[in-house]
Amino acid sequence: MNPYVGLLRENVNYRRLWLAQIVSNFGDWFGLLAIYAIVQAYSDSELLLGLVIVVKMLSLAVSSPIAGYLTDRYDRRVLMILCDGVRALLVLGLLAVRSEELLWLAYLLTAVQMFFSAIFEPAKTSSIPNVTNAEELVTANIISAASWSVIFTTGMAIGGVATAWLGTDLVFLLNAVSYVVSGVFIWRAVIPQQKMEVRGEDGQRKHPLQGIGEGFSYLFRNKEVLRPTLAKASFSSCLGALVYMLILLSEEVLLMGSIGLGFLYAARGIGTGIGPVIGRRMIQDERKWIFSIGFFMMFSGLMYLFVGLSEPFWMMLLFVMLAHATSGSNWVMSTVLLQRRAEDTFRGRVFSTEWLLFTLVQSFSVMLASLLLEWNILTLKEAMGVFSIGLMGIGVIWMAIVVPRERSYHRMAEDIASK
Repeated sequence: MNPYVGLLRENVNYRRLWLAQIVSNFGDWFGLLAIYAIVQAYSDSELLLGLVIVVKMLSLAVSSPIAGYLTDRYDRRVLMILCDGVRALLVLGLLAVRSEELLWLAYLLTAVQMFFSAIFEPAKTSSIPNVTNAEELVTANIISAASWSVIFTTGMAIGGVATAWLGTDLVFLLNAVSYVVSGVFIWRAVIPQQKMEVRGEDGQRKHPLQGIGEGFSYLFRNKEVLRPTLAKASFSSCLGALVYMLILLSEEVLLMGSIGLGFLYAARGIGTGIGPVIGRRMIQDERKWIFSIGFFMMFSGLMYLFVGLSEPFWMMLLFVMLAHATSGSNWVMSTVLLQRRAEDTFRGRVFSTEWLLFTLVQSFSVMLASLLLEWNILTLKEAMGVFSIGLMGIGVIWMAIVVPRERSYHRMAEDIASK
C-alpha cells in the first residue's frame, strides 16, 4: 500500500488533524487574497499592501513566546478548538471594512487573528509526533506539506477568481466557515500529550515568564535542536520579500491583478508540494538534511533571480515553482528534525521560537522591500535581483557556519554509539 494513503487510512487521529488543516488552510488562502483586494481597493500604496504581511508576521512574532508556553502547559487539542472558534468570529469582523477610513480595522482584526494562529500552529505541529510513530513521522509531515501546497494552489487560484468575480464578502464568509469545520475535526481527534512541569525544583508554581525562559535555555543548551530552528528564518530572510514582490509583479508588470497573483501563487504551491516528495526520495539520510537546507537556499535564490529576468509568463511560473520546491523541502526537513530532537515537554516552545524567528525576519524582509520600492530606491526588477542574490549569500553562510557544526554533532554521536 502507498505509505501516504496507508497512513491516512489507518491512523484516524492523524487523519482528523490533517482534515482540519486542509479545511482551515483553504479558507486562509481565500481570505488572504480578499484582504489584499480590500487594501488595493481603498489605497494604491505599495507600503500599505506590504503592511498586511508585516502586521501578520509581527503579530505572530510578538505572540509566539506566550503561545509556546500555552501549548506546552495546556491541552493542545482544546487550545486548537478555541483558536478556531475565535478566528471564525474575527474573520467575520472584516465584513465591516467598507471604506478607506476603516482600513485600520482590517489591520487590527488581522493582528488579533494572528495571535490565535500563533497558538494554533505550534500546537498542531507539536501534536503530529504524538499521533504518529517514528516510522510515520516523515510521511505525515510530507502529507501535511503536500496538502498545504495543493490547498494553497487551488485556494489561491480559485480565490483570485472568486475575489475578482464574487467579491470579498463571500470569501470572508467561507473563511469563517472553514475555521468552524476545522474545530469539529480536531474535537473528534484523540491527541496524547506530555505536559510541562507546572512546579519548579523548589516546589513553587512556575509563572509564564519562567516557563518561557526555560524554553529559550533548552534551545541554547541543545545546539542540535537550535540548528534546525534557524532554518526557516534563514530561508525567509530574503524569500519573504521575494514572495511579497510577486504581488507587485502581477499588478505592475503582468497587469493581471488577482488572477495573475493566483497563478503565481499556484506555481508556488505546486513547488512546495512536489519538493518534499522528491526530496525524500533523493535525500533519505537525515544526517545530510542540514547540508541540503543550505544548498536549497542557494538554488531558490538562483530561481528567483531568473524570475526577475524572465519575460514570458510561463517561464516565471516555472521558476517560481522550482524555487519553492526547495523551500518546501527545507520546511519539511527542518520540521521533522525538530520533532525528532525536541522533547515533548519543550516542543511547543521550540516551535513557537521557530515561528518567532521566522516571522520577525520575514517582517523585516518585507518591510525593507516595501520601503525600497515606495521610495523608488530600486525598481521592482532590481529589488528582485538584490534579494535573490541575498538568498544565495545566506545559503553560502549556512554552508560555512552551520553545516560543519552539524557534521561534528553526528561524528560525536557515532563515537558515543560505538563505545
